[in-house]
Amino acid sequence: MNTLQMNEWIGTASKPIIIAGPCSVETPEQLDQTVNYLVKEGIRIIRGGVWKPRTRPNSFEGVGEIALPWIREAKSKYGVQFAIEVASPYHVEKALEYGIDMLWIGARSTVNPFTVQDLADALRGVDIPVWVKNPVNPDIALWIGALERLNRAGVKKLGAIHRGFSNFNDSIYRNSPTWQIPLEFKTQFPEIPLLNDPSHISGKRDLILPVSQMALDLNFDGLIIESHINPDQAWSDSAQQLIPADLGKLIAQLQTRIATVNNPLLESQLEVIREHIDEVDRELLEVLGRRMKLVEKAGEYKKLNNVAIFQMERWKKVFETRPIWASSLQINQEFVKELYKLIHTESIKKQEEIMEGKLQESISRK
Repeated sequence: MNTLQMNEWIGTASKPIIIAGPCSVETPEQLDQTVNYLVKEGIRIIRGGVWKPRTRPNSFEGVGEIALPWIREAKSKYGVQFAIEVASPYHVEKALEYGIDMLWIGARSTVNPFTVQDLADALRGVDIPVWVKNPVNPDIALWIGALERLNRAGVKKLGAIHRGFSNFNDSIYRNSPTWQIPLEFKTQFPEIPLLNDPSHISGKRDLILPVSQMALDLNFDGLIIESHINPDQAWSDSAQQLIPADLGKLIAQLQTRIATVNNPLLESQLEVIREHIDEVDRELLEVLGRRMKLVEKAGEYKKLNNVAIFQMERWKKVFETRPIWASSLQINQEFVKELYKLIHTESIKKQEEIMEGKLQESISRK
């Protein structure tokens, strides 16, 4: 994609970029007070929900376009830029009419290529920054596809927002961060600025700081955080919003890391460590290769004796014991569980191939 570099359109080359504001624009007073205090904390780009796509129809879905004059007044009064979510061509039309500076496409819209194409068509020929949130499900192709549709419509000022992914098994986060997906995105498209949305990942304010710091440690370009003058009285997502003063304290605690190493001595030391990592990786793969050879042996035995591939008791034993072994080696148990799920899937696949070979032999004899 032929996008512009971040500092050619974002308005500042400094990092991290911070966009903050209420989940929803509720009243003129709530917006004015929130923006007033955010500006005092140094925030120059405000976010606010005007139209809120909600899961249930009886939920608060935003006040709608009556908020747009309030936003225009706040922009004029405080000299800030403003970003809102759009989910239809009509939203785009009204946002442009009222001078909104940036748009974002939400996770529920990104998941639908028809919706994204409608938005891309509505933005054709418009010179405005557009941020695209990852889809609700962990599908990087949909995320990339949404950006490609916008880019083909002529939108060059593109950015991406990582807001986590739906996962009913996650007991910690509202939306699982699944960090490998945004990192893969950044690897493929390093020229596109990538923000993290710790509010939607966390779902509760006490997790916003560690998620934000993790994003900066992973070299994200910035953060988009929900902030409300009185979060406990917010009309939507009250648990994940910070008062502006607490947002200011959070920003002050964040540590930024250097993206590249310019110190020759440090680079030399890192290179030695990396060489050792490479050696260990080769050993790991050799061990994994030996394991797969044993899996093939087991498959041949099952094939000869007409035994089913999947043995529940065996799998339960593997899945129960390996995390315990990992713990004794100070390795994260959840990581090992996920690793062995992948290993088990590949093992089943290999044994299926052996069984298919038996079936083909039987067919050939006939």
